Amino acid sequence: MDNETRLALVDLFTKRAKDLYKPLPKADFEKYHVKRGLRHSDGTGVMAGLTSIGEVAGYYIEDGEKCPMEGHLRYRGVDIQDIVATCARENRFGFEEVVYLLLFGILPSQESLNKFTKLVGELRTLPYGFTEDMILGAPSSDVMNKLARCVLASYSYDPDPDNLSVGNILRQSIELIARIPTMAAYGYQAKNHYRNGQSLFLHSPQAELSTAENFLYMIRPDNKYTREEAEILDTLLMIHAEHGGGNNSAFTTRVVSSSNTDTYSAIAAAIGSLKGPRHGGANAKVMGMMEDIKSHVQNWDNRDEVSAYLIKILRGEAFDNSGLVYGMGHAVYTMSDPRAVLLKQKARLLAEKNNDFRREYNLYALVEELTPALFAEVKGVDKVMCANVDLYSGFVYKMLRIPPDLYTPLFAVSRIVGWCAHRLEEVIGNKRIIRPAYKSLSKPVAYVPINDRKQ
Repeated sequence: MDNETRLALVDLFTKRAKDLYKPLPKADFEKYHVKRGLRHSDGTGVMAGLTSIGEVAGYYIEDGEKCPMEGHLRYRGVDIQDIVATCARENRFGFEEVVYLLLFGILPSQESLNKFTKLVGELRTLPYGFTEDMILGAPSSDVMNKLARCVLASYSYDPDPDNLSVGNILRQSIELIARIPTMAAYGYQAKNHYRNGQSLFLHSPQAELSTAENFLYMIRPDNKYTREEAEILDTLLMIHAEHGGGNNSAFTTRVVSSSNTDTYSAIAAAIGSLKGPRHGGANAKVMGMMEDIKSHVQNWDNRDEVSAYLIKILRGEAFDNSGLVYGMGHAVYTMSDPRAVLLKQKARLLAEKNNDFRREYNLYALVEELTPALFAEVKGVDKVMCANVDLYSGFVYKMLRIPPDLYTPLFAVSRIVGWCAHRLEEVIGNKRIIRPAYKSLSKPVAYVPINDRKQ
């Protein structure tokens, strides 16, 4: 079959697929009482499980009504804002403490934290031959896909990959938490070399450094970074580590884990979920949107001019025509996203020290300020809306001189901690496969012998 014939067949099959797969009428969801996206009509999530790992609070229910409130994010009951503030006050890195807290359920003593940090540091080096065979041997145009492949490939290097005991899953979890920063750094370097024609730098991970320091050490050609850069990256890692069982990637981890599959399959699936622009990939969407605004708005400080362009975006007439202002609004948070509050502080701090970013920071802040009222005006929806974590995360990464290819992989470097905790909780605590129901809309159709078919 020649190429022209193959393309013609693909076009034919594509036409048939487009005729078949179309958006379902919203009325059908209502008719059969289906919670589309596992959401109630007011946007609240359907209760699908129990967890003691993370708590995401952004509203409360009073007399059956959803009432807005300031957002809170707690890890094992401890407020993330308290963790970040204490680490800053004591001038120390906190991500390793967050890992310990989420995996073991308690805040570690200094001695326990030192031992755990040392263990994580020593596990960062990838197995012999892994870099050459699994990373350099097949470089990917997207580091997230490379991460998923690396995690799946780790199964082959594990002497006991299918053992579902607590101790074995915990061992696998700690190893993956330690190694995924190395996988991400090397995956980026491979892409940058083989796809972009840049020099290849593969720096060995440093056991004595914090996770944030080590990551900057590995991605920088000269290994150079400042203490402030590492501290801000450490904050980003802390606030992205966990976000309850209902977020898409954590729920993916639980769904896949409930089948009693291996750790590597479950975590690779979660990475695939996080890659999506409706989830972890949203920070890249924000950056693209902001570049679009910058190129179409002449005066970034002019409220009327910025408002006019945001209205075009909301009407689906600008940027990607989705009608969305990325980085604004959240499924749970209403009045504030605590992660966005923390990142906005870091963004302001960095911008104040670098004149090149001051105007850009002001534009971000203006988009955050103007969007809620414009959204209500254009969409005709009375909704309390706040900035979410994605509005400022990409901008902070940009000011830290971290390449865009690593924005979402860094999310995975952090969020794998929550995934591993949720996997342990699901496998050990639930012991029932997740299997929701779907209403079939198809009708009985008689089987037609092949010679009697029209097409």
